[in-house]
Amino acid sequence: MKKGFYIIMSAQFFSSLADNALLVGAIELLKTSGAPAWQVPALAPMFALFYVLLAPLVGAFADAVPKGTVMFYSNGIKVLGCLMMLFGSHPLLAYAIVGLGAAAYSPAKYGILTELLPPSQLVKANGWIEGLTVGSIILGVVLGGQLVGPHLAPSLLRFDFPLFDTGVDTPPEAAISSMVILYVIAALFNLKIPRTEAPLQPLLLNVAELVSDFGQCNARLWRDKLGQISLASTTLIWGVSGNLRVIVFPWAAVALGYSTTQASNLAGVVVFGTAAGAVVASMTMRLERATNVIVLGMVMGLLLFGLNFITNVYVGAPFLIILGAVVGYMVVPMNALLQHRGHNLMGAGRSIAVQNFNEQACILALGAAYTGMTKGGLSAFAAITVFGLGVTGLMWMIRRWHARNCIEHREEVERLLAIARSDRH
Repeated sequence: MKKGFYIIMSAQFFSSLADNALLVGAIELLKTSGAPAWQVPALAPMFALFYVLLAPLVGAFADAVPKGTVMFYSNGIKVLGCLMMLFGSHPLLAYAIVGLGAAAYSPAKYGILTELLPPSQLVKANGWIEGLTVGSIILGVVLGGQLVGPHLAPSLLRFDFPLFDTGVDTPPEAAISSMVILYVIAALFNLKIPRTEAPLQPLLLNVAELVSDFGQCNARLWRDKLGQISLASTTLIWGVSGNLRVIVFPWAAVALGYSTTQASNLAGVVVFGTAAGAVVASMTMRLERATNVIVLGMVMGLLLFGLNFITNVYVGAPFLIILGAVVGYMVVPMNALLQHRGHNLMGAGRSIAVQNFNEQACILALGAAYTGMTKGGLSAFAAITVFGLGVTGLMWMIRRWHARNCIEHREEVERLLAIARSDRH
């Protein structure tokens, strides 16, 4: 791997670490402020909001500006979201601003991989990026849980600047203020990301043209016989896993009687399994065989449903590791295939923006549905049942869709797989 790849990984680690620790801080802030219960699961769709609304702009922006610069600006926006949360803005609004920074960050982060590395290294690079990201999620949720817990929070609250009142008076506020430091570290790594030789594309300033261009890119990827399958699969996977990180908290409270700090450790267990699955996939899977993992999506749905029968942490922890491993093993080759097809069909930034739009729209839709069910009085167990069985059925439909493509569009599918196979060498 090139040196620039390791700089990208370092920046991604600290930025993602802060994102996930901040999520726990925001959850605790909502709880301690007496916010309605439905606002906790609403954090996930609020984070996804700008991924959907600004998808036409962020992809084009990532292709028009050096991607390291885009990532630097994005971390600045995340710092703004932290400060808003600290100084009186509603946590849902402030977390949406952090999501705005993440929405701008993602096309640059993944897009630069296709510019910096050859297609033969995309699966491996995705494995490392996803493994590192999941590792930062583990550490982030655990760190966030500890920062709002009874051991570290008092130490943070005792620290203060001389002659200056920071206004940080509660454990969640102390945790949130600590995230600013992590985002600044990530921004410093962003400044060291090398420029690639990929030409910059002009940024359209006309909103109608931006939306039209994005719509054409979205349609192009959905028409591609491999792109549509990988896009449908990753959209559903991330839609579920993006909400599962938040759903674990009310589930752990009901099933195990866990506090926010304890539940954060359990959420870390899920992403530990995802990291393991991602690393194994990066070492064993090939780009042209990526669609073989679709069946694991059905397994993921059944495992989600199985959470309803767990009441013991000693059973729950290994079960969650297995669930995470299935997600990680499936998403790495599918992400790589999607990036490969997107890079062949359009600019790297645009293809990632299309991917983010679909995935985050799914997170937004599922999160809104879960929030609505919670507001209407539905239990965590009932919501998990809907998620699990729904995912199983949808992944079965995607598998049938791919099988039909292989029969009705055999020559085109074989040609696209041959491109993936030849690019591997």
